[in-house]
Amino acid sequence: MIHLSSDKAILEEYLKEKSFLQAGEIIRSVEIPGEGNMNFTLRIQTAARTFILKQSREYVEKYPQVAAPKERVLREADFYQLISEKPHLKAMMPDILGLDTENSVMILEDLGTGTDYTNLYQQGENIAENELLELIDFATRLHNSFSAASASKAIPNREMRALNHEHMYSYPYLEENGLDLDDILPGLQEASLAYKHNTDLKYEAQKLGEIYLQNGDKLLHGDYFPGSWLKTKSGIRIIDPEFCFFGPAEFEIGVTIAHLLMAEQPEMLIQKALDSYTTKAPLNEGLRKKFTAGEIIRRILGLAQLPLSIDLEKRIALLEKAKNDLLSN
Repeated sequence: MIHLSSDKAILEEYLKEKSFLQAGEIIRSVEIPGEGNMNFTLRIQTAARTFILKQSREYVEKYPQVAAPKERVLREADFYQLISEKPHLKAMMPDILGLDTENSVMILEDLGTGTDYTNLYQQGENIAENELLELIDFATRLHNSFSAASASKAIPNREMRALNHEHMYSYPYLEENGLDLDDILPGLQEASLAYKHNTDLKYEAQKLGEIYLQNGDKLLHGDYFPGSWLKTKSGIRIIDPEFCFFGPAEFEIGVTIAHLLMAEQPEMLIQKALDSYTTKAPLNEGLRKKFTAGEIIRRILGLAQLPLSIDLEKRIALLEKAKNDLLSN
């Protein structure tokens, strides 16, 4: 497997060899398009166009010590190919321009210099109601449009789910996991012990993880949070479905609601988002709350940290609510 770099000459040679560049097309500039975690990603500009190159390696790009399935970009391609059957969904995601399965490289349409929604984690930043409802509508249409039994392509994505499972339902509950939470926020390490020592909580997290690993009926983006939502000149776009799989809708919506809570979005707005979904698609609210709880614990106590502005007291309050929801019958 070739490991690509940002060297223009090497990139040009590779892209010409794979016929991703047209005759006479020369790379003018190369840049990193955004703050990514999982993959090696570049924006490449030629005289005629710009496009995105994404390569998945055998590790997480931001955390090279963390092993990851090197074929994950191919599962993302599976998702794009499947949703291309639905014009409304396809219109909100980038097109695939090329795919190198041997080296796990995908060439994507460049959506432009948009910004994601991670600014919501900063104090006082609220999402516009119409934008949130559009994001919820995308998830609703996605879940309603595909059934595992009838879809033209199966996407089990077992290896990516196994990786995610480890970081959602195991790693945050380990007392010795190599992560000093005080480096993130002083006092958080000591506060975490109440959850890491709670055997009932760890048991419930394990049970929830087993549900996550089961195959389900709905096509899920798999990582539907502000970092996967882009605001562009052409409107809202959705990216990075590499954790996609057929599973329970409660996981997808649970994750989204968790991030809205950690971003301190207005309670009325969060309820409107839930109401918008449930008027068009079924949702087990008890299970949704548990998946919300699992995501909150994972993000506050786990490796995949967010740029949260909330203080220690608010994080503990979120953890307590999450604990109670996970322990509820």
